Order: sequence, then C-alpha cells, then structure tokens
Amino acid sequence: MNLRATRQTAKPAASLKSKVQFFNFKNYLVLLLLAILAGIGVNHFRFDIRAYSLLIRFLDPKASGLIVRLEAHAVDAREVTLPIMSSSVRARLYMPRGVANPPGMVLVHGIHHLGIDEPRLVSFAQSAAGDGFAVLTPELAALADYHVDASSIPTIGESTVWLQQRLGTGSVSVVGVSFAGGLSLLAALDPRYAPHIRALLLMGAYDDLGRVSRFLATDQAELPDGRWEPYKAHDYGAAVFVYSHLDQFFPTSDLTAAHDALRDWLWEEPEDAKALLPRLSPASQQTMNILLARQIDRLRPKLLEEIQADQSQLAAISSEGKLTGLRVPVFVLHGSTDDIIPSTESLWLEKEIPRPYLKAALITPAFSHVDPEKDATLGEKLQLVGFLARFLRFSD
Repeated sequence: MNLRATRQTAKPAASLKSKVQFFNFKNYLVLLLLAILAGIGVNHFRFDIRAYSLLIRFLDPKASGLIVRLEAHAVDAREVTLPIMSSSVRARLYMPRGVANPPGMVLVHGIHHLGIDEPRLVSFAQSAAGDGFAVLTPELAALADYHVDASSIPTIGESTVWLQQRLGTGSVSVVGVSFAGGLSLLAALDPRYAPHIRALLLMGAYDDLGRVSRFLATDQAELPDGRWEPYKAHDYGAAVFVYSHLDQFFPTSDLTAAHDALRDWLWEEPEDAKALLPRLSPASQQTMNILLARQIDRLRPKLLEEIQADQSQLAAISSEGKLTGLRVPVFVLHGSTDDIIPSTESLWLEKEIPRPYLKAALITPAFSHVDPEKDATLGEKLQLVGFLARFLRFSD
C-alpha cells in the first residue's frame, strides 16, 4: 500500500514538471514570435522613415533634423560615359558613401533642355543616393530636345544593363519621370532588358501618347470607362507637340527661325523668342504669336488633324495594348492635378498592367506633375510616404 501510494503521488509530480517545461517552451515560442514580429515591424517602419527622409531631402536638399541625419549618407557624384548602340551617352553616377553593396537605381529624366542637370532631377538623385542607392542618370538626347521617340528606349534599357554589371548586386530599379515613364515601360517590355529591371516606378507617366496629345489639344481627358471629363491642360504640352512637328505647322523657309523661337519659349526665355519673330513670314508670325500668347484653342483644329495623321507613330511609342507580356513589378504614382499628362493615364495603366505585376498605384493631391506638394494634408503626405516605402522595400 505504501509503495502504491508513493507511486500515485509521484505521477502527478512528474506531470506537473512536464507541464512547467511545456509552458516554458510555449513562453519561449511566444517571446520568439514577438521578437520576430517586432523585428519585422521595426524593419517595416524603417522604410517609412527612409521614404520620409528621401521626400524631405527631395523638397529641400539643405533639410536637416534627426530623421534626415539617421537615414542620409554622404553622396559622391561623378560624370560617366555609357557606350550604347555604337555611341556615347553622357550620364552621372551618384554613389552613397559607406554603403558596401548598394542596390542600383536608374533615374530617367523627362522633357527638359537641362537633361540630367535639371535641378529637381539632381535633387531626387542626391536624395535616393543618400538613402543608400547607387543612382545612374543617363541623358536622353531626344527628351532634352523636347522629342518623345523610340531612340530613348534602348538608352534606358542599356543603362540598366550597364549599372547592374558595374555594381554586381543584381537587377536594378528604374524610376521613369513624366514622358520617360511611358518609354521606361517599353524598355521593361523588351526581353533584352526586363531581366535587369527589379522594379519600375512611374511618376506621372503616359499609357497612350495619342490620347495625351488629344488631351493637350482639347482640355478633355478620356477615362477607361469611355467617359470624357473636362480637365484643363497646360499650354506647355501643346507647344511641345508643335515643336516636335514643326514642319507640319510652318513652311520650310521658316523652320529654322520657328525652331529657335519656340525653343527659347519652352526654355522660359520669352524675350529671346519674341526677338526672332521678325525673321518669320506673316503667316508664321501669326502661328507663333498664338503659341506665345498661350491661345492653344485657336490651333485646336490643326493640332487634332496632325495628331490623327501621326496616330501610328504615336502608338508605336505607347504601351497601350502591349502590357500583357510585362513581367516587371510596377509602382504607379500620379498627381491628381497633373495638367501635362493627366492622372487618367494612370487609370489606364492600372487597367492594363497584369495584376501580379501591379504592386501599388497612387493618384494623389500630394504630388503634382513630378514634384511632391508642400501644401498637401497630413493624411495625403502619409499616404505618399507609405507608397514610396513600399517601392523602397521592393528595390532595396
């Protein structure tokens, strides 16, 4: 009996010990899980901090503060030459100091005569490099001369190849600004370049260049559901179309003077443009005066006629109807008040980009054509930070 009693009392003691061990193991697992989740949360939050710091430095290169200092590296920038298609392309490489194996980013400028020297592009490149990326900005000669054409596509694609080979850290991200966004999409569709592109960020990009041209001529934006909505276009866009189609608006004898006058106006040198008017014939002077006076509605019939005549060429450098074969992750960002490329173009892109590869899309008042808006609400700014953080996580 005593032996039996001893055995009976010993059994619960052993069971209690095993339960204690079990609960200790459970507590360990819970603590381990909490630590993992905390680590994930901290890492997740860190990308939000990086995105915030990048945007602050983009808006103000001289910005300071604790968050900016925490996430900003010093940057070295130098000129490089890219051997592309039997020619040499000017470019600039921004490298973050103290980062052993930085991920790569190709930043492609939009339409602007300063090309890779355009201040906002330089500011974004410096900010992204300060965030830890090796940033390459290739100069696209056609876009620097206000022309959107197919010659820019291989330059974008070959730049990704060059940067990947230079860094040896894998495929690189591409940020396409404005009209360069649509051209970057076409580069991402090319099987020669797609394997070199980790992710693509489109900032105010177009889907169909013909549709954008009609918007610039009519102040009407076409939606994917077939509706049209009034949407005031910037006269700059229509002037760019005329500039790239001068021979359709001016006689041969006036082309040189018309080119120089409209170029000066696009370069924001109106007095230089006006000084060239006496070199034009009376009819050409009238056309140029309409452009300089921003009276685009008076040229609307002629603009629409030429857009229709140029439809096949515009379609050739548009992504519309071609995106089923896209295999590159895409992030779409558009300012809701963009008056050069309407935000409705990003609605078309959302519709056409294959769902597995559309990683995020944001149409927001916190962004204009290619700039963050300082007067956006706090909620809008946080939404923009969150969008950019997702892109940085994917690209890092």
